[in-house]
Amino acid sequence: MSSRPELQAPPEIFYDDAEARKYTSSSRIIEIQAKLSERALELLALPDDGVPRLLLDIGCGSGLSGETLSENGHQWIGLDISQSMLDVALEREVDGDLILGDMGQGLGLRPGVIDGAISISAVQWLCNADKSSHEPRLRLKAFFGSLYRCLARGARAVFQVYPENIAQRELILGFAMRAGFAGGVVVDYPHSTKTRKEYLVLTCGPPSLSTTTPKGKGEDKESCSDDESSGDEENQTVCISDRHRPRKKQKIAKKVKGRDWVLKKKEQMRRKGNVVPADTKYTARKRKARF
Repeated sequence: MSSRPELQAPPEIFYDDAEARKYTSSSRIIEIQAKLSERALELLALPDDGVPRLLLDIGCGSGLSGETLSENGHQWIGLDISQSMLDVALEREVDGDLILGDMGQGLGLRPGVIDGAISISAVQWLCNADKSSHEPRLRLKAFFGSLYRCLARGARAVFQVYPENIAQRELILGFAMRAGFAGGVVVDYPHSTKTRKEYLVLTCGPPSLSTTTPKGKGEDKESCSDDESSGDEENQTVCISDRHRPRKKQKIAKKVKGRDWVLKKKEQMRRKGNVVPADTKYTARKRKARF
């Protein structure tokens, strides 16, 4: 596809029966989904105690990423807006429970029941207004607010995203921070145009030593240090102190035109031959409010 799917049509229309089957039958997409899901599960940093966790797969599609969760011994719930994708998932008899729903309208799950959440290539769809009633900012607010409520405290959410630009990335991250999350953006292979991947790693609750954003992988499969990445493209962590403290619009002080300016203007008017009142001690003096 020459252009991004989210720019062509709403997800429930773009992923129709034909596209859903084409997507699921592609060996290349299956391989990519498996790698992205494995990396997202790694970034979730779940306790290695052998206890299965209840995870949420947002934008689960036909269940490709859910298979990775099942293979690692976890239970999962999948949410997707495309009925065609969920039909394919049912045909494939995936292990997870499936929900047909729009994440932009919020997640209807009980508070604190989810041990972790992942999403592969889905969250950036919220930045598009597919209907006249859609307002991206309100949809992002509803999504992250409901996600924060349904996650257990200290749980992580990892979203692999393809932001269209830096502004879109900051929009998504900003609403996550406002909802109460701590975390930031992890970029794998930041200097590669083909293998570069971005993950939004969020922790439910205030920041601490355990909520530090992980490092991204480099070309040599080693962690990229902060100084290896450049400018806006490096791993980003937004301080939680920025939440609930929007920047106030600075009042621009109006330049007061003083006596010298008024006298200069009066002199210019006189040179033009205009009748100008004589200069007095009251010239350019500000009148009192009761005058």
